[in-house]
Amino acid sequence: MSLNTRNNNFKTVAWSCAKSGDKFKKISIIRRAIGDNDVHISIKYASICHSDIHQANGDWGSAIYPMVPGHEIAGVVAAIGKNVKKFKIGDHAGIGCMVDSCRNCKSCNNNQENYCKKGAVLTYNSRMKFSHCPGYSEDPEKCEPTYGGYSKDIVCDEKFVCMIPTNIPLENAAPLLCAGITVYSPLIYYGIHKKMRIGVAGLGGLGSMAVKFTKAFGCNVTIFSRGNTKREEAITKLGAHRYIDSTNNEMLKSAHESLDAIINTISADHDLSIYMNTLDVNGKMIILGAPPSPFSINSFDLFLKRKSIVGSLIGGIHETQEMLNFCGKNNITCDVEVCKPDYIDKAYERTVKGDVRWRFSIDVNA
Repeated sequence: MSLNTRNNNFKTVAWSCAKSGDKFKKISIIRRAIGDNDVHISIKYASICHSDIHQANGDWGSAIYPMVPGHEIAGVVAAIGKNVKKFKIGDHAGIGCMVDSCRNCKSCNNNQENYCKKGAVLTYNSRMKFSHCPGYSEDPEKCEPTYGGYSKDIVCDEKFVCMIPTNIPLENAAPLLCAGITVYSPLIYYGIHKKMRIGVAGLGGLGSMAVKFTKAFGCNVTIFSRGNTKREEAITKLGAHRYIDSTNNEMLKSAHESLDAIINTISADHDLSIYMNTLDVNGKMIILGAPPSPFSINSFDLFLKRKSIVGSLIGGIHETQEMLNFCGKNNITCDVEVCKPDYIDKAYERTVKGDVRWRFSIDVNA
């Protein structure tokens, strides 16, 4: 057990924003007592996902403040409940985008809690809305809010905790809990396999992971990115086979119908048609980014060559563990820049500008 008794809630340090646009401040929050099925993780690193910025800014509608973001969490097991079987004290463990779900719907019973019919309980900016959840109330507004990984501790049911292979440094493991599984899940579902010609549109945290996974799968990989500032890194460090400046019409024409699928990680507004033209017959555009405006697509871009546009949202817990095991076996990690908690505001600014290779990982104990 940890120094905290199992019979009591406990205080821990966190970093939160009080309202949209506010700077992050160090605060104290209450974590629940460790239940029989719970794992208490002493957080070591929480990486910054672009969705953290959207949530903190209230860009996606209803937001619960004060907000403690963070759904890419890596740490060490500090305590376990008496019924916990998967973990022991000292294990490396992580939590991604969910901390619970209804557990009864078709999706949950099919190891796809990410598609829970009633909506999963998110790691932050959510509420413990199911009757089996600690902190549940019949009044939806009184269900306890969730607080994320910009904190020194978290308590979670073991069903939603994953084991991190010990050969992956925790600072590099944290982004895998969202960026990693967001890319890995559609690669598996849509049958990406050896020798396929795969494009990666957008070279940030998701894009870099897409390159690493598709390379490990044995694919031929083309990167699309604006300008040439990332060309050398894309080819020499990430190992892409081809780099295309998406603002260069001649380069785009040279890639006409040369790809089997594109992993589209772009989160800014963009013209899909220039990428659709690089897909071959039966090609798939797999959307992972979330631009602020709806896409516009010409139907001829689809039916003339039986192309399709599809999407994907993270993965279930079983698949997330599968992804982590794959990363451990193949020595795949996410490149990060480690920062201190007092750098969060600056890290947000730099993330928006694309000025990071490829994720900020917050050392919450620095």
